[in-house]
Amino acid sequence: MGELRAETDYFHLYEMAAGIFAAVAKPGTGAWSNAGVVDLGEELLVFDSFSTPSAAQELRNQAEKLTGKKVKHLINSHYHGDHVFGNQVFEDAAIISTSLTRQLFEEQNVLKEIAVEQAEMAHYLLSLEHQIKAAENPVIRASLINQSEEMARVKEELPHMKMVLPTVAFEDSRIFQGSKRTVELHCLGGAHTPSDSFLYLPEEKILFAGDIVTEALHLPIYDPDGFLKTLEALKTFEIDAVLPGHGAIHSVKIIEAMHDYLLLLSDSAKQAHDEKVALEEYVAEFLLPEAYAKWRGTNGIQRNLKTVYNFYEAKEKE
Repeated sequence: MGELRAETDYFHLYEMAAGIFAAVAKPGTGAWSNAGVVDLGEELLVFDSFSTPSAAQELRNQAEKLTGKKVKHLINSHYHGDHVFGNQVFEDAAIISTSLTRQLFEEQNVLKEIAVEQAEMAHYLLSLEHQIKAAENPVIRASLINQSEEMARVKEELPHMKMVLPTVAFEDSRIFQGSKRTVELHCLGGAHTPSDSFLYLPEEKILFAGDIVTEALHLPIYDPDGFLKTLEALKTFEIDAVLPGHGAIHSVKIIEAMHDYLLLLSDSAKQAHDEKVALEEYVAEFLLPEAYAKWRGTNGIQRNLKTVYNFYEAKEKE
């Protein structure tokens, strides 16, 4: 996992290798997702910015204090708020994403008037409270509680939150060459979202995966075929350690676990289509393998079963 270098209210900061840090989020505190820091030599690169400005500010403080250098680059792996709502802390840096991620960020992450946002958030938190009380599955209940805690932290910071868009675009890949190391930024297309990027450190064989790889989580799926292709491509990289978008630092085996999960969803949905099984029947009769019984997610595996089934149904109609 690496050496623990700092513990904050929001995350544990581990040094995975000399000058390479993993900020592993503490659940329910306002970080929500993981982030990474890389010392390039003369300057710092940060991968993702958490879900609140307070958590992002603590990340920047810790990174610059430990290295004595300034953050010059921030990468947004994808557009989801739990990875980009801390962008304002890095407004003086080059904020980098694919052009599609920037477009989705601008379209989807829109702040209304604060009073309206707070009212809508309060309504959403109340609905989560009702779901928590009604939840019988302990894993889903715990997932709902975490969702509620994280959203409450976002609500607290709404009055001083602003959306800061990426300022530098890349498409397929970009190389960052520093005096200490070279790192590679890649996007192989859509997987969890229509555009998902990851950072690879070839000398240290470390991967910052964003939400292409997560630990024991039924994360939303945008394109199951694209997701599988991306995971298959990652298996060709030399990787010793992975920082997932959510969860602890892992070995390369976590990529295989994600691949097996996507393959299960893909194969079962295709079989249901081949056998002319209706969506409702497919979801109702799906037997969850024991390996995924404790995976987190506010809807369990149900949402992903429907998403993947509908994806292949739409492909059949093309």
